Amino acid sequence: MHIPRYAVSAASAAILGAVLIGCTSDDGNDSSTPAPSAPATAEKAVEESPSPSATKSAAPVVAVGETGTFGLGETDEYGENYKVTTKMQVTVVSAKYVTPAEVDTSNKPEQGQYVKLTLTLKNVGKAPAEIMTYGMMKWEDGQTAAQDASTLEGVGDGPDLDTTYKPGQAVTGSLVLDVARRGGQVSYVGVDDPDADAAFVVKLPK
Repeated sequence: MHIPRYAVSAASAAILGAVLIGCTSDDGNDSSTPAPSAPATAEKAVEESPSPSATKSAAPVVAVGETGTFGLGETDEYGENYKVTTKMQVTVVSAKYVTPAEVDTSNKPEQGQYVKLTLTLKNVGKAPAEIMTYGMMKWEDGQTAAQDASTLEGVGDGPDLDTTYKPGQAVTGSLVLDVARRGGQVSYVGVDDPDADAAFVVKLPK
């Protein structure tokens, strides 16, 4: 059967047009689909990533009979970029409220109450650690803001906690602290970290 030439030409043009339309449609989908997803994913990752401050470890809070671990380190010459160099362990052996006579002094507590706090400190890290408690012990409770609780009472009565601890070394000694009343908590603030409130916290009994 004879097919007119113009019919063949029209059919070819229709097929070619369909192919061109299909290609244009595919190209449009390929160029628009993946592009927006990349920035959105990156923004989400930034939003979900924790801030540097969130990764800092909190000071251990320990009561009588409990043990906690805290880090000690140093800053650079500008007092910045604090870096933990070793780890210390603190165990609260006892916390006893005492009278001036019981700690062999005639001085009355200025804040209101003496407490004899016995601690075991041990260097469980890999570098030496220097501990200095005098002027670094703060007491507070729900009614009273943090106050210096350090005293010189009881000095020389037993081992001294204020010393340099080599790795593996430990000392069990006592501090006589001056607090406003029973209860509350005592914090050791002898760290160079500007972002830290305390190295460790001791909960005192009522």
